[in-house]
Amino acid sequence: MISNNPALSRFLESYGIIVVVLVMMAILYATQPATFLSATNLSNIIKQNAYPAMLALGMFVVIITAGIDLSVGSVLGLSIICLAVADKAGVPWPIVLLIGPLVGTACGLVNGLGYTLLKLPHPFIMTLGTLNIARGLTSLISQAPISGLQPEVRFAGQKVFTEFFGVQLFTPPAGIPFSLLLVVVCAVALWFFLNRTNMGRHIFAIGGNPQAARVSGIDVDRVLVYVYAICGFFAGLAALLLAGRTDSGFPLAGVGNELDAIAAVIIGGASFFGGRGTVLGVLAGVLIMGLLRNGLNLNNISPFWQQILIGLIIIIAVYIDVLRRRAATRK
Repeated sequence: MISNNPALSRFLESYGIIVVVLVMMAILYATQPATFLSATNLSNIIKQNAYPAMLALGMFVVIITAGIDLSVGSVLGLSIICLAVADKAGVPWPIVLLIGPLVGTACGLVNGLGYTLLKLPHPFIMTLGTLNIARGLTSLISQAPISGLQPEVRFAGQKVFTEFFGVQLFTPPAGIPFSLLLVVVCAVALWFFLNRTNMGRHIFAIGGNPQAARVSGIDVDRVLVYVYAICGFFAGLAALLLAGRTDSGFPLAGVGNELDAIAAVIIGGASFFGGRGTVLGVLAGVLIMGLLRNGLNLNNISPFWQQILIGLIIIIAVYIDVLRRRAATRK
């Protein structure tokens, strides 16, 4: 039994999610050997899942505190419309690049301040309200897509490196997307923040036991405001990547993406009860969902099965978390 083998239990605890990714890749290669591992397909998987990865990284910080942010999809939509409007108005591209993250951070601050100052019973309420407010503001600003962005604005979402230091490594359009490099940099920065700074330790402490965190002198409300601001910032970065990839800002951007972000975090091993999870696990969760969608598309299976399978995976992941929590309580 796994429970009687501490070494195996520790291995699965640390690397089980990676094993799942490798198994999925092996299955997809077996079913589509000529297509799945092609450079073009792998590059497409990365580009398609770069902005969901950003959303999931921000959601992860919130879920560590046993919270939730239902507004990230709408915040992405508001951010992408704002930067597209600014771009078409002739605003210099360096400022346009900042607009998405700034709008996202502002929305996150509204969530954090509203939740803490109003003493709401759960962030579900505040972020549900912000979801509707941000979506309404997006439609008021523009009800039609805005396309034709400046090349510098499209860079993050579209640029693909086919050579390095003058050496040709890939045949266009395949290559290493810049969006992958940006996700990796953000993931490493978030890992350092959560694991090597006092604020990061406080975030985990709040998720583990908020009352104990308060007693130990942590300003829980202040930390929570930062947490939701960080989540909004990542939603703004996601908007920048999506705008670059689609060369447009459109009012329906981000619809339903909050559920994908939550799913990726939970599938990646984070706990709905807070205080648990890893950045690597979150990225693996995003990749699992991306591989699932890609595999079903390659095998011409209805996209509706994607929703069914992802829903089942979420239920199983949460159930495993419940079992893990019960086992830890008995010890």
